[in-house]
Parts: sequence; structure tokens; C-alpha cells
Amino acid sequence: MTPLTGGAALAHALAGHGVDLVWGIPGTHNLEIYAHLPPTGIRPIPTRHEQGAAFAADGFARATGRVGVCVTTSGPGVLNAATALAQAWSDSVPVLLISAGMPLRHPGRGTGELHETKDLRAVMQGIVAYSHRVTSVGEIPFAVAQAFATMRGGRPRPVHVEVPFDVLEESAPVEPVAPLARGVARPEIAALQAAAQRLADAERAAIIAGGGAAGAPDLVRSCAEHLGAPVITTFNGKGCIASDHPLCAGTGLHQKAVRELVDESDAVLVVGSELAPADLWDGPLPLQGKLVRIDIDPVAVITNAAPEVALVGDAAPALEALLAAWRGADAAPAAVGERVEARHRRGAGSRSKPDGERPRRWRERIRQEAVQASDRWAWVLDPIGEVLGERGTLAGDSAMVCYRGAAVRLPAQRPRSFLYPTGFGTLGYGLPAGIGAKLARPEDPVVVLMGDGGVMFTVAELAAAAQLGLALPVVVVENGGYGEIREEMLRRGDPPVAVELPAPDFAALAEALGCHGERVPDGDGDALEAALRRGLTAGRPTLLHVRAA
Repeated sequence: MTPLTGGAALAHALAGHGVDLVWGIPGTHNLEIYAHLPPTGIRPIPTRHEQGAAFAADGFARATGRVGVCVTTSGPGVLNAATALAQAWSDSVPVLLISAGMPLRHPGRGTGELHETKDLRAVMQGIVAYSHRVTSVGEIPFAVAQAFATMRGGRPRPVHVEVPFDVLEESAPVEPVAPLARGVARPEIAALQAAAQRLADAERAAIIAGGGAAGAPDLVRSCAEHLGAPVITTFNGKGCIASDHPLCAGTGLHQKAVRELVDESDAVLVVGSELAPADLWDGPLPLQGKLVRIDIDPVAVITNAAPEVALVGDAAPALEALLAAWRGADAAPAAVGERVEARHRRGAGSRSKPDGERPRRWRERIRQEAVQASDRWAWVLDPIGEVLGERGTLAGDSAMVCYRGAAVRLPAQRPRSFLYPTGFGTLGYGLPAGIGAKLARPEDPVVVLMGDGGVMFTVAELAAAAQLGLALPVVVVENGGYGEIREEMLRRGDPPVAVELPAPDFAALAEALGCHGERVPDGDGDALEAALRRGLTAGRPTLLHVRAA
């Protein structure tokens, strides 16, 4: 065992778990951590606010499936990051927050120490999967290993590890802890048999793929092809089946046509989705007596909708087992596979046209609704789709142009390519998340899409992106303030109050922060596309200010 300071032990532990980037801001109490990041091969990425650091770590994690790490000082640094950690918890994103903390023997009633917080761990415990305060240098490698094991071994949710600043400076022998191999949870055989039979018996199956299916897109596609089932994705599941696949019916569970599809189906396979009110908008889907559900979380699998059959486990092995059952493997009776084959044979005869037409019919209906809902932003969204192509990533904000527009209109050919703050619905997410995604995928195009209200929450991160020299187009859609809330007020019959925001000169603001800035003529999609293409090859970010209702 080698003697190390707490800061060195922490840096070595992170590097041992494959961490090569961390986001954050140095502060008086965490300097010993920062001193040891570069020597261990970890690149510290500076941001202008700790919320931006945690959002960037979230964007990195969503884009890669890896753990995103942010490092803050004690007290206000942690609390500044708290909103982003709550967003990561809501959307099941593995973000690790490392912070300094009050000294090990700090009096419980306080002394007025710099950054002192009454009970910081209690605050974070109510937000993340767990908050842990280490008590010795030797414990640090174990605390980091436990955090990674938690985030990799089940439902991926954020963790906070606090290291007292006196422990960071102390030296002690340290025993490295190797990363634990990720355990793969497999559903019970009896449940698999029941699910395979239920789906094989269905004449009109459908599939809903959520963020929990992001690691198994090929298997989602194979199951859909085996069943001849149209696939709907949630916002976080967008790209789990390529948009150009004939069985991809679209994105967004809130759409009327999606509800009609579920109602018409006699079996619905839901993979890795909470079926949460934030996804549905208008109440539960009509899933009674037809729901087969796969989820890694044994609580989530019975929340919001009671399944006829529940499969608790990772999406990939569960879908693999279903496919094996339908092909006559030992995971389920051979008769199950025979039922699927029989339905396929029927499709070649008199019923071939109805069976073949169903996915196409639903795809067209859902697509038509999505286009109608998003047409007012068509001149903004369609150029973005063109420049992103098959390899691009869109980092969106909680803005109307995203959840009513981009989510349902833009294509996605792979998972983890549409980053959006679904459950918690935070404003300001898009820009720092886009920074995280661009650092994760430097060779691929990344575009940020935000509203004029939300961008002001984290606009300072333009300076961080400029310092990094990122070719990152940032499209800011101006609609005069908080447009969604204004519309809600009007629907209530209330006069709009505190929602009308005069827009600054966003292009000039971007220039002042070291970026390119450009105002795009209203309705000129060609000009926007040209500006986006310039932004994707520029040596710094480009803010594009557009006006749209």
C-alpha cells in the first residue's frame, strides 16, 4: 500500500475506474483534488457555474452511457450542482458528484467555517441515490468503487461523495480497489415464459422503448421485427429504433395517435420506461390486461401501470431471452416459437395485407400528428435535422421548440442522440449538456437547441465552450419569454404575468463571451442551415438567434 494524500487517492481511484474528464470549479477546499487530476491522466474541464458542471457531466453520461463526474468545493458549490443532480436522478443518469466537506471533527453545531452548511449530506440525500461522507484516506478508494458499482449495477442514478477537506490533505497508506464487473440482471424463467407466450399470442402487438432500452437497440429492432410490432419511443428512448426503420412509429407518448395505437393493440411490450406523467401528459395509457413490462428497477416495473407480466432485469438479456423463446430455445416452450412462426405464415396468405399494413398505417398517423404539432418550427427544425445527419446529437432544453417540436419531428438513427431533461424539466440544461456531449463525441456534429427564457439560466457556459474551442452551434429560439407558461395562463383565462421577457441581443452577448453570434432572418431555413454548417466547422461556438412563435 502506497501512502497518498486524500486528494491523490481520489484522483487515482477515479482514473482506475476509467474517468478521463471531470467538470467543475476549483475552490479553497478542493485544491488537493485538482492538484492530482492531471498527473493521473484526468482532464479537468472548467465551467462558469457548478450547475453547468453537473449538467455537462449529465450530457456526457447520456451520450456515452458512462459515468459523468463533476468536482465541486464544499457548501455553495454542492448546492449549485443540486438541481442538475436532481435532473439526473429523475432521468436515471449516472452522475458522480465529488465534493469537499467540512473537517472531520467539525463541531455539529457549527463555527462559521467558510462554506459551512447546516447539514449538506442531508440535503443531498434527499436528491441523489445516496450521499456518503468518507472518514479516512484509506476509505476513499472503497467509496469511489461503491459509487460506481451502484451506478453501474442497477438503475443508474447519481451519487454524491463528500470528502472532508482535512482528509483531502492528510496522507495515509492506500489500497487500490479494482472496478467491480458489472452484474447483468436476468429475469426469472417463469416470467420469461409467460411474457413470451403472451406476446406470441398477440395479433396486434406494439412496443414502447424508453431510456432503459438505450443499450439494446438491435434487440429492440429484432423483437419488433419478430412480432411485426410498431415501436414508439419516449423522449429518452429516441433512437432505440432508427427513425427510418419501417416499424418505427415515432417518438412521444403524449400524442393522441399513440394512445389510439395502444388502445387498438392486444399486447404492449414496454422496455425501460417509467410511463410517467411527465411522458404521458394526459393521463395513463389504456394498458389494462395487455402490458408486458421490462425494467431493471423492481419498483418501477409496477409503478404507474400494473403489468400483466413483469420482467425485472436488464433490457438486453430480457429481450435476448424473448427472442430465444420465440425461436424455440429452452427459455420457454417450443410452442411459443411455433405460434410466432404460425402468425408469420398467416401473413404470407390471406392476412398478409392487414398484417403488413398495420405498422405502416400507424407510422403515418403518428407522423402526421407530429408534423402538425411542430410545423410552426419547421423552418428551424428541418435544417437542424439536415446538418445532424445520422451521426449527430441534439442537446435540447425544456423549451416548447424541443418537447413539442424537435422530440417528435426530428429523426434519430441511434440511441443517446437526443438529450432532453424529461422528468425534472429543468431550464438551462441544453447548453452545458451539449458541451458534455461534444467532448464525449468530438468527431460528431452536436447542436444545442434552447428557448430565449431557458438559455439565460446557463448562458455563461458559452464562455466555457469558447475557452474549449468547441465547434458547437447553439440555436436560441425567441418567443418573447416563457411561452409555455404564458399559454397556460391564457388557457386559464388569466392575463399573462411575469412571463414576458425582452430578449437581449443574443448575437452580441455571444460575441462578448468569445463566440460567434448571428441573427438569422425570420423564416429563412436556408440561411439557418448555412449558418449551422459554418458553426459545425468553426473554431469556437456559434450562437444563432432566431425568432419563432
